[in-house]
Order: sequence, then C-alpha cells, then structure tokens
Amino acid sequence: MSLPGRALGEPWSSGAERTADGALSVAGIDLRALAAEHGTPAYVLDEADFRSRARAYREAFEQAFAGIGTGVDVYYAGKAFLSVAVARWAHEEGLRVDTATGGELAVALRAGIPGEDIGLHGNNKSDAELDRALEAGVGRIIVDSLGEVERVAAAVRARGGAPAPVMVRVTTGVHAGGHEYISTAHEDQKFGLSMAEPDDGSLSPALTALRAVVDRPELRLLGIHSHIGSQILDPSGFEVAAHKVMGLRAALLSQTGVLVPEVDLGGGFGIAYLPEDVPLDPARVADDLASAVARACAALGTPLPRISIEPGRAIVGPTTLTLYTVGTVKDVTVDGEQPFTRRYVSVDGGMSDNLRPALYGAAYHADLASRTGDAAPVLARVVGKHCESGDIVVHEVRLPGDVRPGDLLAVPATGAYGRSMASNYNHVPRPPVVAVRDGSSRVIVRRETEDDLLALDQG
Repeated sequence: MSLPGRALGEPWSSGAERTADGALSVAGIDLRALAAEHGTPAYVLDEADFRSRARAYREAFEQAFAGIGTGVDVYYAGKAFLSVAVARWAHEEGLRVDTATGGELAVALRAGIPGEDIGLHGNNKSDAELDRALEAGVGRIIVDSLGEVERVAAAVRARGGAPAPVMVRVTTGVHAGGHEYISTAHEDQKFGLSMAEPDDGSLSPALTALRAVVDRPELRLLGIHSHIGSQILDPSGFEVAAHKVMGLRAALLSQTGVLVPEVDLGGGFGIAYLPEDVPLDPARVADDLASAVARACAALGTPLPRISIEPGRAIVGPTTLTLYTVGTVKDVTVDGEQPFTRRYVSVDGGMSDNLRPALYGAAYHADLASRTGDAAPVLARVVGKHCESGDIVVHEVRLPGDVRPGDLLAVPATGAYGRSMASNYNHVPRPPVVAVRDGSSRVIVRRETEDDLLALDQG
C-alpha cells in the first residue's frame, strides 16, 4: 500500500499520490471528487505527465543522435490513443504524429497538425485513405506491400502534382515484444516486406519494393521503415534491427546509386504495468540506438541517415488510469491440490474499456482510490460486468480484505490501447477521457450515452 501524501511511482503517472486521508489524487484532483463530477468508469489522463514523457523522448533522441552527427524526428504513434487534444499536446512538445487509418488522420488534421508533420501507416490502405493523405500533403506514406507501390503511384498520377514521399516498411526477422500478436517483424505476419532473400537468388521483397519506388517518377523514396514489436523491455532487439536496415540501405545504394536519406526505427518501447516492472529509459535507448547506427554506417562506409522513431505506449500509457466503482464482491474457492480462496471484485466497466487482458493476457495493477484499506490484503481478481467469463481487468492483485461495494478502484497504465480499443460490447457506452492538470479537470472525449448507441440503429 502507498503511504499518505507520497507520490505512488510506477506504474502510476507522475502526478498520482495519496492524500492525507488515504484517497488517490492525480494532478491535485481528488479522485472521489472527479468520480462525483464525471461518473465512473472514466479514463483519467495526467496532461503534465503526457507532456513530460513526450519531451523526454524528443530530448533524449535529439541529444543522442546529434552526438553522432545526424538528426532525428519523433512521431507520436496515435494508434495507442489519439484525440484532438492529445494530438495538439504532442505537436506542441515538438513531436510529429503517426496515423494508421483515415480516421486517425482525420483526428490529426482536426487538431491542426500540418500535413507535413503527419505520417500514414496501414497494411491495407483504401483508395480514399490514400487520396486523403495526398490531399493533406502528409509528410510520409509508409507503403506495406509491392502492390501498394503501384497504387500510390497511380493515385499521384491521377491527381498530378509533386511526387509523394514514401517509406517502405520492411520486416527484419527480429522477434521482440510481449506477445505473439504484438511482435511485428517476424516473417509469418501481415506487416511489411521481408528482407530475407529467396532460395532462387532473386531479390528480397524489401529490396524489390525499394527499387520499384526508385523507378516510379510519381514517388520520392524518403526512407526505410522498421518496426519490430511492442512492449519491448530489452533494447538489444532495436540494435540488431538497426544493423539489418542499414545493411539494406547500403545494398540499395550499391545496386542503384540511390542513398535513402532516412531510416525509421519504429516504436514499441516498453512501460511498467506492475509495481515491479522496470520501463525502458528513453536516454538509454537513444544512446544505444545512436551507437548502433553509427557503428553500422561506419562498417558499411555509408553516410548517416536521418532517424525517426514512433513511441506511442511509452508516452501515453503511464499517463492514464481507469477509475471504476466496485459492485459485487464474492469469494470463490479454487480447487486443486492446494485449494485456495480468490476474491472476485466486480467493477462497472471491463473488457469494453480495456480489451488487453482478454486479448493478450496483459497484466495490470489495481488499488483502492477512495480510501486506504484497514484489513489485511487478500488475493483478488478484478472483473468486469460483461457477459463473458474472460472479462478480466486484473488477473491477480492483493487488495485490502475490506474492499466493498461503492469503493472506487483505480487501474493505472491504461492510457495505451484502452480507449483506442474500447467497444460497445453488451451495448455499454464507452467511458469519457478526463484530462487533469494543476488542480482542474476537463473532458477531452465525452462519455457515450445510450442515445449515441441508439442513434446508429436504423431499425
């Protein structure tokens, strides 16, 4: 349990602390008062913490890569969580914005982000998404297949105008990340073009795509893109991938005389979800990557490229907690060689506001937010209100034995892929996102209502 009046530390945001009477507060806002004003469940986002983490990544990478003689751009990966306010905060802190769909692109544009500071990802972009990106003048379109090279070129021809800046996403074969579904650089998955050379001696799909871009007058080859996974806590995978991508860049130079000006090393930087977790330190990752890039280019005899990275989870994940109200509490005897009792603590949300435990088996922490507990801790499982036995918010946590209906419960580190993956399963409206800063709160994404749900139903 946290001590009164003290910051909570990982995995909570920097503005989270215990009040003198044992409740939780964030950025000077007592969560009891916030729940009374905004209701539960609610995502509570610490704006100052978001800005601080965005600055930390930008400053660490700018310093590290300036030290080896090149520049860097930091893109906020909007797929983790994107709203108009969040996009503006990221841009105000010197970051660009990475989008993965037309909807995310629309949010970034609504936020006033200049097109040249936006990137568009996606393994299956629609014609409408490509047209919108070209119309907005996005700074990069990351192509994900050989067929997409042709489609982007055709879209530029149809519109006329300057060549479109494109990057080619490649798969390096480096396996990294916390779950198979979020490891994105192995061969047997949907993203990117493989760097592996076929047995018949022909060019790899990655090199074939790069040469195809070079041959298209409608396209400008901006760079090579690599993303190896998500929730990565060991930076060595980034270093191996960097060496491989620099080798591909050198191979293209040797074959075509074209030197790719930029390399994007992706994101996936891990955070703390549990009190014992140790998140990646931006300065350490930046220094290690800068050294790896410098060594690779020196060995290959190629000039340094400009670098870009795409942190999302690492910036927004720790900034947000989900605030719930406890409902049903009951004890269940778990059979086995050594039977034990587990307390099931039901809350007024669940898998509709945080799908990751059900989808990935992701682990989270939880604690009482309205008071401290007087009773000895018990083994508990926090579950939601949905009609699924897999509707688990926190698989295992020690909660005070006197946890009871009406208590407020907070689950930290839900900023990434909480609201962005939220659904209306069982026709449950999605919670609001409430930003807190300097003792005040404001809703940046409002709570859905039953009227919102019914408005979509045409009968």
